[in-house]
Amino acid sequence: METRHLRHFLAVVDHGSVSAAANWLGIAQPALSQSIARMEKELGVTLFERSRRGARPTPAALSILEDVRVSVTRIDAAAQRAQDIARGSAGQLTVGLVSSALFDTLPRALRALRRAAPGVRVVLRELSNAELAEALARGEIDLALMHTPVAIAGRMRERLLLRDHLVAAVPDEFEVEADGSVSLAQIARAGLVLFPQAQLPVLNAGILDAMRKAGLEPFVAQEANRTLTVLSCVAGGCGVALLPSWIRALDFRGVRFCEVRDGAALPSFDLSAIWPARSVPTLADLFGNLELDPAP
Repeated sequence: METRHLRHFLAVVDHGSVSAAANWLGIAQPALSQSIARMEKELGVTLFERSRRGARPTPAALSILEDVRVSVTRIDAAAQRAQDIARGSAGQLTVGLVSSALFDTLPRALRALRRAAPGVRVVLRELSNAELAEALARGEIDLALMHTPVAIAGRMRERLLLRDHLVAAVPDEFEVEADGSVSLAQIARAGLVLFPQAQLPVLNAGILDAMRKAGLEPFVAQEANRTLTVLSCVAGGCGVALLPSWIRALDFRGVRFCEVRDGAALPSFDLSAIWPARSVPTLADLFGNLELDPAP
């Protein structure tokens, strides 16, 4: 039966007569009577006992009253949810992210999203860069906050969120200059703590290339696939890591952060939002194009 028949049925129950219900609904009384009659015919029962005093629901009507009320409420809620999603103000968005997005970019993005669309529920998945590329290609996440450049299967949209220069994360006991800086030669001698090659191939290649162009022979002393794991390896004396300068905001025991005084040729550390390109606007489009507050 049609939803309007259910609404008409509830109106007659709530107002006690066909005439009062018709007036409240803003329709003609004969039209409402016909709607109730069609519902009775479809159900094969009499729903109202009519008299001069109004329309009283029969036991059959009372037996379905709560079910009808719940159904109409759910239909209304579903319609509202669909409209909100169409406007981009509600729904669920699954965001994958690298760990380095947690400390600055994600908080600013979530604040902006709550202002723009407070009804959107965000599901977060922390993954490596390589895992994010695979999850995007398989449609397991709606949007990724990840390091670029990166190759992803399928047609994607991309927005650069952060471009940062690299600083050296060194063990506390590492010898530094009076100004607190270190050189590429010192880093090369200590060995590098890098993200796995498959995870950030362009960044790794850029670091090694810059050091070789300086006449050095760098070697990878340790690989680690998360930022905090990299810092743990540095604190444990495994080598030196090159990380974005925002890392200075972290107080990690056993590690100090230094400028690389001859590191102009080192690559930048880029963080971007990447999401599938669709023919119609999506929540990922909304999130990926948010205006973020300035970084603190």
